[in-house]
Amino acid sequence: MTSSHDQPVIVAGTDEPNPYLLGVYAPVTTEIDSGELQVIGRIPPDLNGVYLRNGPNPRYRPEGRYHWFDGDGMVHAVHLENGRARYRNRWIRTKAFAAESEAGRALWTGVMESPKGNPFGNHHGLGLKDAANTDVIFHRGKVLATWYLCGSPYGIDPLSLETLGAEDFLGTLVGDMMAHPKVDEHTGELFWFDYGPTPPYLRYGVVGADGRVAHTTEVALPGPRLPHDMAITANHAVLMDLPLLQDPEAARHGRHKLVFDRSLPARFGVLPRYGTGDQVRWFEASPCYIYHVVNSWEVGEEIVLDVCRVSRPQPRADARTPLAKMLSYLRLDAQLHRYRFNLRTGAVSESPMDDANTEFPSVDSRKVGRLSRYAYHVSISPESTLLFDGLVRYDNATGVKAEHRFGPGRWGSEAPFAPRDGATVEGDGYLVTFVQDEREGLSELDIFDAGDLAAGPVARVLLPQRVPLGFHATWVRADQLGFN
Repeated sequence: MTSSHDQPVIVAGTDEPNPYLLGVYAPVTTEIDSGELQVIGRIPPDLNGVYLRNGPNPRYRPEGRYHWFDGDGMVHAVHLENGRARYRNRWIRTKAFAAESEAGRALWTGVMESPKGNPFGNHHGLGLKDAANTDVIFHRGKVLATWYLCGSPYGIDPLSLETLGAEDFLGTLVGDMMAHPKVDEHTGELFWFDYGPTPPYLRYGVVGADGRVAHTTEVALPGPRLPHDMAITANHAVLMDLPLLQDPEAARHGRHKLVFDRSLPARFGVLPRYGTGDQVRWFEASPCYIYHVVNSWEVGEEIVLDVCRVSRPQPRADARTPLAKMLSYLRLDAQLHRYRFNLRTGAVSESPMDDANTEFPSVDSRKVGRLSRYAYHVSISPESTLLFDGLVRYDNATGVKAEHRFGPGRWGSEAPFAPRDGATVEGDGYLVTFVQDEREGLSELDIFDAGDLAAGPVARVLLPQRVPLGFHATWVRADQLGFN
């Protein structure tokens, strides 16, 4: 399978090539399945499972101005078993991907263009291309590939990477699903929301352990918002009403544009897991935006919520050209931040936990919704495009921060925690991440002892092709792969 990118795409209104189609972001054109991988060091024998990472990889030369969020979803994966490694990559066969494959060219414009001429699209009639290119979440034997706005989750086999089709949860899902649904491994439930530019602006739902949607409810909002993530605790869900808004004037003209209104507070809605919209309790805090939740849990009458908080989510005021606006919009500036919501008194407290720019957080997946000691982030490089230059581990018990830097010209991916086989103690395991060396044009899977990041990788698995930089990743344990 091939792609067509003969010349760098120029961003309209500039004479500059689009950096998100070049270098470490440039799409790859082949799907590979290889078990003949060189290893530097030794793959731990007690690390068995598969690392999967999603990201944009346009198959055809993009139409109009390309935004990094536009590319066709492609999953890259490394399966580790008994000290050996196998690499695979596959495009996600979405409905839009199939239509463009039949046409032999790009049919959709991206989020920086008007979608009026697009054949069809998700996100409540906006006509945007649902590329399923954002996250990968394991639930009931499948990996669900999701989209950064709100679209159809696509089921993927975690080993073969075969696309199993748009997931409708045994015919019970009505509408779309946001990018970061939460799985509670204690109960087998999956929690999600659906949002859009027209009423109802937000719907919340639960998929039961049997794989069917068990609960949905509408949640009233003052107008259209752009929530990206949510949280769960043992008994509650936490939704967000943040002052990053879809511009109504742009929407009337068929365009997707965001504005940040600092006159509005950040609101956090807490409801019982199976609660209704009229049971939501809203807690107000200082204005911000939040792309990603670290974790949340209950302590007595309080809910604790750790997030990566963005205080300036809009493009810089001096960003005049489309290219400059896109570059500044994608330059994350987020810090670890903690909220506490008192369910008895209604009091809210918030406090910064670190001033470093870190993002794409993960915790041990068995601790989602419960008190977790460790959080694992990537550190954001000061470069003009979004680059991950290292790993950070935060220790909630001691306050100690451990770090590893990949080195000059080496950039990583989200690094989920991978427990040792049979491990029951939090933190007993590894971090796994793709690392791309832009000087050599090569990629590898690096494996770290989660308790000793400073020691560097215990193993480096050299990959047969470059893995372009992308978005979110997950680790699926060997015991999960046997789901039936």
